Amino acid sequence: MSEQTEQTQGGVVIVGAGMAGVQTAVALREQGWTGRVTLLGAEPHQPYDRPPLSKAVLLGKAEDSAFDVDFEGLGIELRLGVEVTGLRGAERELDTEAGPVPYEVLVLATGAEPLTLPGAEGVPGVHLLRTLDDAARLRPVLAAAPAMVVVGAGWIGAEFATAAREAGCEVTVVEAADRVLAGALPAEVAAPMARWYEEAGATLLTGARVAAVEAGRVLLTDGRALPAGAVVVGIGARPATRWLAGSQVELGPDGSVTADAHLRTTAAGVYAVGDCASFPSGRYGARLLVHHWDNALQGPRVVAANVLGGGAERVYDPVPYFWSEQFGRFVQYAGHHGDADELVWRGDPAGEAWSVCWLRDGALAALLAVGRPRDLAQGRRLIEAATPVDPARLADPAVPLKSATLG
Repeated sequence: MSEQTEQTQGGVVIVGAGMAGVQTAVALREQGWTGRVTLLGAEPHQPYDRPPLSKAVLLGKAEDSAFDVDFEGLGIELRLGVEVTGLRGAERELDTEAGPVPYEVLVLATGAEPLTLPGAEGVPGVHLLRTLDDAARLRPVLAAAPAMVVVGAGWIGAEFATAAREAGCEVTVVEAADRVLAGALPAEVAAPMARWYEEAGATLLTGARVAAVEAGRVLLTDGRALPAGAVVVGIGARPATRWLAGSQVELGPDGSVTADAHLRTTAAGVYAVGDCASFPSGRYGARLLVHHWDNALQGPRVVAANVLGGGAERVYDPVPYFWSEQFGRFVQYAGHHGDADELVWRGDPAGEAWSVCWLRDGALAALLAVGRPRDLAQGRRLIEAATPVDPARLADPAVPLKSATLG
């Protein structure tokens, strides 16, 4: 289908009104798409940003986090409260509870859904934190300052524990793995971060598995019973793609849409972007599934450019980036350390500010910065350029990262 035919005859339908979906719609207009753009959102709320949910919205410092986008002015048809239930690629139609929705080009931006704790569904006082409604339900709970149990010591668990302590709650964090951030960072890097819980007055229990959740308490497999006026589950998320089962869109073992380097899917005229899609990274030689805000901001620009066409297709191969605010610290990460062959520390991890650098073949591959935003900014550029660095100079926190290069 040519660009002219698409612009004249049909339009783009975007499923998902989170960051990735909204940014795709905006990018299409900014890059010159004049055809129809329809944005379908399952929630009834105006599209909103998610990071403030675990911070300002949860603590009552903001009512919502709606995007500042003039959908009407941009000619974007926003349809809220529309649950998409299926995709028929041959007919180029979506199935929804409100009837079929035809498309010429489809963009899947359905994001991710939180994993639930088996046996905890329907138990009073058990919460997830993914949506605006979740934050609204949790806000008065925090205000009442009960004893809280947080299940999961990953990024979201740490952020929620931070907010709960700020609200004056007694907090116990239960983690099945033997350490915090087990799925995200190596043990030696995560170890200093475990101390932050105690410093903040939260109790951290690692190697602790939940046997059952009852009204008012959490039972562990070792027989301990933890009092819990409320329980928050933060054990990860999976791509929200169940509705694509049986369609022409290939899904990976992790449930993610298997997109190619141009963010096209295996179905004709269908793209995927954001938390719901994995993509092949030439930079890292691996297929990446990135559940972070920056991925939902950057990917839509590539999708929009490839939908418009008019030249060589753009490849999506970013340096992944994310941040987390927890226990009074600003934590940032850039890159992908999976195949790194050397680790270099910058600064004392017992202190307030330090960084960790991962090298691959002498070049910076990834960086974790705690309270050192300049390291992150300079390191991100070095990662993008695959610049060789001097490990000895890299290890000196007084040397700017940009000055630790070879040559």
